[in-house]
Amino acid sequence: MCGIFGIFDHKDAATITYEGLFGLQHRGQESTGIVTSDGNTLYKDKGMGLVSEVYVKTNKEARDRQVALENLIGDTAIGHVRYSTSGDSNLSNAQPITIIHKGKEYSIAHNGNLTNYEKLREDLEDNGSVFKTNSDTEVILHLMIKSKKRNLENKVFDALSQVKGAYSLIIMTKDEMVAAMDPYGFRPLSLGKLDDSYVLASETCAFDQIDAEYIRDIIPGEILKINKDGQKAVFFLPKERKHCIFEYVYFARPNSVVFNEYMHGIREEFGRQLAREHPVDADIVIGVPDSGMYAAWGFSQVSDIMLKFAISRNHYIPRSFIQPSGRKQSVKLKLSPIKKSIKDNKVVLVDDSLVRSNTMKKIVKMMKDCGAKEVHVRISSPPITNPCYYGIDTPTKQELIASSKSVKDIQKAIGADSLEYLSLKGMLNCTRRCTKEFCTACFDGKYPVL
Repeated sequence: MCGIFGIFDHKDAATITYEGLFGLQHRGQESTGIVTSDGNTLYKDKGMGLVSEVYVKTNKEARDRQVALENLIGDTAIGHVRYSTSGDSNLSNAQPITIIHKGKEYSIAHNGNLTNYEKLREDLEDNGSVFKTNSDTEVILHLMIKSKKRNLENKVFDALSQVKGAYSLIIMTKDEMVAAMDPYGFRPLSLGKLDDSYVLASETCAFDQIDAEYIRDIIPGEILKINKDGQKAVFFLPKERKHCIFEYVYFARPNSVVFNEYMHGIREEFGRQLAREHPVDADIVIGVPDSGMYAAWGFSQVSDIMLKFAISRNHYIPRSFIQPSGRKQSVKLKLSPIKKSIKDNKVVLVDDSLVRSNTMKKIVKMMKDCGAKEVHVRISSPPITNPCYYGIDTPTKQELIASSKSVKDIQKAIGADSLEYLSLKGMLNCTRRCTKEFCTACFDGKYPVL
């Protein structure tokens, strides 16, 4: 998972990109970067850390970074926030990635994962390509410059015809921009408009951040070209849609429209369906902040059990799931119980997912240390039993507790009095889309492409 953003032909391109990336910060917290164009040259700046750490003026070192933002001149820009699933977490792999070929610069921001990256890279290196990173994203650029086609969208077409996996991406040259999505549509990407300028973003919450108008989603298999003449859509090799259901479960912000559905409403319905499938005798419902809160509200509505806001979240701590390390310690730093609300109550603890179990085990203990009589855990998604190869950091089955343990064994491992998950059928039926349009490989092992 990563967040990408682009804007074409706006006098405040760098500042707007910076603000748009703020809206996408939840999608990646390791590094960020912005590339701009004044029509003649690409200007680049990247740094490790949050958008606020890299570009906001807070001390002398940060003032230097603020000057760098001001030096990103031009009316066109793309930006990126990174959550690494391919390639090391270091500055060389921070995006956007830029290369120069025959005097022409190409810059790319990518969200997703290429499943045939290693073979493509090996072939390219055997034929003389030299890589600056170990990120799968750079492969796309090398395939583009190998293309014999002249215009940008055809070069992109040639490159993407050779890759497999998940990609929503924006590619920029000095005078035009191309957005593209893989034929299955795994990862979201939307088109909007700010004044007379076109904008692109992984989620519509970035449009809210800059007061842009949402126009539509990029369509699976689409290449969209934007230049001074406007926008033009090209389609290539569309497949059966396989949108990532985990965007609904966890990644997308609740105020986003993703795959034409409002996330907060979907998550509330997950909670309502969870209460129908797995009722429990309890006194209060507590949502694990922030991603479990909407499902907890839905659970409370159907169960008629009072919702209590009994866990306080420290919002200065990053999302624990997308941290490359330090997850266990971050749980204690991030979440604090409100003891008075918990003591002597039978608690239903609702969360969106249970991946490795580190977070939930600590929260259950937290509830019992506060005097909860019972702690019943309800998860508003099915057990995650298989790794994701399309951009989520669950690369091995060994990391996934549900791949090797039964529900009863997991219940015992986390110390809960009961544990139940939302069924796959129940989850899919909560959406307004055809259930066949989702990738559910992390739950059922049915991979659309490898």
